[in-house]
Amino acid sequence: MVVQAMTAREEVLARIRKNQGGPADQSIPREYADSSLLSRAEVVEQFADRLRDYNATVHHCAASAIADVVSSVLHERKKSGLLIPAGLPAAWLPAGCTFRLDDGLSYAELDASEGVLTACDVAIALTGTIVIAHSPAQGRRALSLVPDYHLCVVHLDQLVATVPEGMRRMANLLPAPLTTISGPSATSDIEMIRIKGVHGPRTLEVILVE
Repeated sequence: MVVQAMTAREEVLARIRKNQGGPADQSIPREYADSSLLSRAEVVEQFADRLRDYNATVHHCAASAIADVVSSVLHERKKSGLLIPAGLPAAWLPAGCTFRLDDGLSYAELDASEGVLTACDVAIALTGTIVIAHSPAQGRRALSLVPDYHLCVVHLDQLVATVPEGMRRMANLLPAPLTTISGPSATSDIEMIRIKGVHGPRTLEVILVE
């Protein structure tokens, strides 16, 4: 007796029929660590170390000194001011600098700016990631992606140690659109040459508020 081989299409359909009405989905074991054994100080240092490893600049300060650090950063980088979202705290803005409100600026205007100052919602130490949910203190997505320079304020109560902890906090932000930032935007071309600023700011600076 000659047995005729199944075609690829017949094989795929046979597998589908075989698995229809099979056992119910089984739960996936979650055996990865969802918390950290590091002390709070070590978590903060890990976050700062990850940011520095990504070529971001990190500043530490008290809440009362945010405006002073912003002023110092702008002076050091020879910037006269930055774009800001509508809900950014006025106490963060030092006198003597020019801050322009993003009230629907065009992409060309965003691109031509000296940069942007925003807040964040969540930060993850293990991956050095900042999460922005585009609330009034962070502005629309284009505001943090188009300008070439991003200065971001992160409060330590927004910082968690691990990705699972970060995911739980991010779940509370939904259905808002979320942007995750792990250092300045960068990629590598076909020759493995690192290129900055392809998908977002080439320069990221973070103020860690203790």
